[in-house]
This record gives sequence, structure tokens and C-alpha cells, in this order.
Amino acid sequence: MSEKLPLSLVLITCNAAARLRDVLASVPFADEVILVDSGSTDDTALIAAEFGAQIVHHAWAGFGPQKAHAVSLAKHDWVLCLDADEALSPKLAASICAAFRSGLPEYPVYRFARCNVFMGHPLKHGEGYPDYNTRLFRKDAAHWSDDIVHEHVLSDEAPRTLEGDLLHYSADDLKTYLDKQNRYTSLAAERALARGESAPVARMLLSPLTRFLKFWLIRGGWRDGLPGFVHIAIGCQNSFMKYVKLRELRRQADASSVLSG
Repeated sequence: MSEKLPLSLVLITCNAAARLRDVLASVPFADEVILVDSGSTDDTALIAAEFGAQIVHHAWAGFGPQKAHAVSLAKHDWVLCLDADEALSPKLAASICAAFRSGLPEYPVYRFARCNVFMGHPLKHGEGYPDYNTRLFRKDAAHWSDDIVHEHVLSDEAPRTLEGDLLHYSADDLKTYLDKQNRYTSLAAERALARGESAPVARMLLSPLTRFLKFWLIRGGWRDGLPGFVHIAIGCQNSFMKYVKLRELRRQADASSVLSG
């Protein structure tokens, strides 16, 4: 695909060298590539330079605001937003090119299935698939939410679905994956506290159980074998830890309120 499309590929990065080359190589048709980086110390900049990407340094503002800033820098009206651990499958890349075949896409917002690749195995059942994500859109028709975690694209337009998978390489190794999940549960707990949510013991205990039953049994996560089981089990642990952390944050907030009163 040597022909460039009037499309800006935008990513946010921080020490993203592990997967960045694969990510950028999967989108050879983007006329512009913008990386908004929040302080990489690895080879992220060198890899980006290989692909002619523009690197903009921007202090970390949370996932939603950081991605919104990246989109605002795009010169094209159309943007494709990827994470630094995601890549287009060949089928999805072909679908995006087909949408531009007669000029600009017919519809303003597009979504596609997101497939987790975990422990070297694509997870096609249970949790997270097809997990449709809106990632290709015209800038005047959609925008990123301002959530600091679990951000998503907002639009008044109903997205059209493109064929093919967005491959999410969720873990090169379990330690890195677990470290990332620990950070995410902390952010999720902080967001829940800000929203005034509570964490009763029953919710803390039942949430991981219902999550396991839903994704392992009802949605057939058992079909993905051991990688599917490990992925769902970690998700259940995340659900538990979010509420444990929320209870701790609530306790600290209440104690601080008593002292200040």
C-alpha cells in the first residue's frame, strides 16, 4: 500500500518501543503520523523517526485528555487513533483503505472489533471480543472523553463497522501486564471516589464472581484455553482490587475530613 490516504494516524506514547514498530508498520497508508509522548526514555523516538512520525512532547494529562490533544494536532480532517500496543490486522487495513477508495469515507465515524492477543493467543471468546471500538473518525464528528482511564470516543453519529480486527497485544510478559493492571485499578478507584461511588463488602466480593461466571461460562471463555482463563482471572482480580482500593481511599478521605473538621 504505497498510496497515502488523507488520514492522520495519532498515538500517545511513553516507553512504547516494544511494539511501536509493529504498530506503525501496520498503517503504511497514513499520510501523517503524530506521536504525543509523555517522557519516553527508551527507543520510542528512534523508531518513530524511522517512519517519519512527528513527535510532540506533552506532559501526562490522563488517557482521555492526552488522546484529545493528539487528535487536535492532526492536519487532516480524518484521524485513526491507535494505542502503542495495537496493530491493524491485514483485513482491517484493507477495510480502511476501501473506505477511502472513492475519496473520503461515506460515513463520519467507524468502529471495528478489538481482539486481545494474550500469552501469544488471540482471545476470540469470553471477555473483550469483539469489543467494538470507535477509532476512525472525522474530527468534527467525534472526540475523546476526558476520562483519565477507560477513555472512549464520543459521537452523536452511529458508527459504521469495518471488517477485520484491531489486534491488542495486551502483554509481552505477565509481569509487565500485571504492573499495568495495578496502575489501572488505582486510577479506576480514584475515578470511582470522585464520582461518589461506594464499595460495600458484598459488591467487593460478588463483583469478581459474577464477572467470572459471565465471561468464562456464559460467553465461552473456556474455548480460549489457558490464556483465556488467565486473562479472565486477572480481570476478576482487577474488579476485586478496584473496590479494595476504593474502600481505602474512602477511609483516608473520611479520616482527613475528621482531622480537618
